[in-house]
Amino acid sequence: MHVFKGILACISIAITTVCVSAVLLIWSLQLAIARNTSKPAIKRKMDNIIIWWTQSNRWMIRRLNLVSPEIHWEGREHLSSEQWYLVVCNHQTWADILLLQTYLLDDIPPLKFFTKSQLIWLPFLGQAMYVLGFPYVKRVSREQIKKTPSLRNADKDSVMKACEGLKNHPSTILNFAEGTRRTEEKHRLQNYAFRNLLKPKAGGINYTLEGMDSHLSGMVDVTIVYLDGAPTFWDFLQGKSGRVVFDARYRPLPALTVEHAGETHQRAQVAQWLQSLWEEKDALISRYLQSG
Repeated sequence: MHVFKGILACISIAITTVCVSAVLLIWSLQLAIARNTSKPAIKRKMDNIIIWWTQSNRWMIRRLNLVSPEIHWEGREHLSSEQWYLVVCNHQTWADILLLQTYLLDDIPPLKFFTKSQLIWLPFLGQAMYVLGFPYVKRVSREQIKKTPSLRNADKDSVMKACEGLKNHPSTILNFAEGTRRTEEKHRLQNYAFRNLLKPKAGGINYTLEGMDSHLSGMVDVTIVYLDGAPTFWDFLQGKSGRVVFDARYRPLPALTVEHAGETHQRAQVAQWLQSLWEEKDALISRYLQSG
């Protein structure tokens, strides 16, 4: 039964992705030949595709009963689909993205997140995300910077350029502050700095706050807890996730003093704020796990 459910979920996702790509092909041609004054309206209209895409996946998740959610909201009344937001969440499995899209869809603009440039080559999915304005970032390693010092600001330049595109109309930027999915091996290599989380990285969020400037209206802090253990994506599609807690809280953004103290001090401020946020999140996860 679980395998059959997983096959149906895969078929649903595949059909939806192909249909989205077909519509986007037509709209991208329209965008290419449109006058510059018309392009912002077309780009905003294309967000309807993300909404439809998310609604289709949400229907699939509910119809196949893939997850048993326990949803908690705090500060939901402060949210609007006509504002810009930063969403910060812990990361354990690819299923996190589907859950975030499903349970945040009706409250804020559709999610967009920074994506590794290599993913653009994924058939249909990579091209669809590119056309829809998902920011693609080419990561630069320390070794590359040592060989070519001019690449030192490449990450920041990529984020800043992407943020300019996101200012076209109300958008939501998703950031997994840990930078990668949490696994037991990665947790061990960090000497278990947090009980339930990997160490957060301030760089991406710092660049986003700087790049979006005054456009962001606030932050949605999401904590996802898999009470029966984090599933693989295939397990999720088979409905084996078990009980899941989805805890979402509206928070104001940190007050930064970059104009007086400079970029280095701003990064330190963001790192300190993020550390405090992660300590709260770690304690929250522990409470949910203990309560069962």
